[in-house]
Amino acid sequence: MFVNCRSYMIYFLANIIVTREGQLESGDCQDRLKVVNSVAPIRICDNGGWTDTWFAEHGKVFNIGVYPYVETQIEIFPLNCRKDRITLFAENFGDKYSLKPNISGWDRHPLLEAAIEYMKIPKDIALQISIFSEAPAGCSTGTSAAVTVALIGALDCLSAGRMTQHEVAYAAHKVETDLLHLQSGIQDQLCSAYGGINYIDMYQYPYATVSQIFIPNSTWWELERRLVLIFMGKSHSSSAVHEMVISELEDSGPDNPKLEKLRKTAELARDAVYSADFNALGRSMIINTEAQRELNPALISKSITEIIEIAKQSGAIGWKVNGAGGEGGSLTLLCGEKSSQKRDMIQEIEKANPMYKSIPVYLSRFGVRTWDV
Repeated sequence: MFVNCRSYMIYFLANIIVTREGQLESGDCQDRLKVVNSVAPIRICDNGGWTDTWFAEHGKVFNIGVYPYVETQIEIFPLNCRKDRITLFAENFGDKYSLKPNISGWDRHPLLEAAIEYMKIPKDIALQISIFSEAPAGCSTGTSAAVTVALIGALDCLSAGRMTQHEVAYAAHKVETDLLHLQSGIQDQLCSAYGGINYIDMYQYPYATVSQIFIPNSTWWELERRLVLIFMGKSHSSSAVHEMVISELEDSGPDNPKLEKLRKTAELARDAVYSADFNALGRSMIINTEAQRELNPALISKSITEIIEIAKQSGAIGWKVNGAGGEGGSLTLLCGEKSSQKRDMIQEIEKANPMYKSIPVYLSRFGVRTWDV
């Protein structure tokens, strides 16, 4: 095929003309400096949730960090190599856009934008930030916390010094509470930062210690085999659910019997896992779910009740409404000894409602991880 070389060169040069500010007028260069990656787990089976809040003042939470991960990838370029200093790609939404400087308030994805603002990006580089989560948004598995933890962990690699896991968790918590003014406990961020199986003792909101529960591989593998995560098929806003419960509890004091019952379930779950007593773990999950119902009946939806009944008939020995509860969200189930019953149970649940979906989960031995290439 004949090509007009002169016309081609004019077209080529027109696309690499540099403006007086040193940026490319059309088309960005590909002179990438490096790529930073990070992953962070979500959490399930949060016995004692609700006691890690400001109105509870002190609390105890047991939770488990699991795959699927939230993933962040940051491509770093010289500042004069890109038209826009920061480009954000929220892959789950198919939404790619540039963050505009000197504009007050948040644009399309406040959580992501607030985390970027909080971390104070060095001014001599340009970034393209991609974020992806296998877990559905609003799944009640601390996904938003995992997104923030993964993003902050990656952004921390752009400057000297490294934040500890605890510091990453608390930075993520501040983004939600201080910058976005959302209701948020602390357990989601801590679980995502640390990973594994955790016993969290919040001695005075928001300050807490994290004791990771280390168990033999055989117990770890058996727990992983027995766990099932069921997504209800629609998301919910945990902050909105928090507002509903807070209106009833904020004046009752931190030693309200309803909160004390929830705190106790975290201890029961911790002790059960240490002793590899899966029946005891299942009982702690059931007690916690009923304690959530006592907080407010609306926390246990009709869909959750339907799934629990199917699970009972299929030999499940435990069930825990994840996160704040309410409409939508998800449920953690603990199955019995027979793997075939677990598979039959999942099939029956998904048959009951096409919106119900089993999300495969695997225990995460690590929390937030970052590396560059």
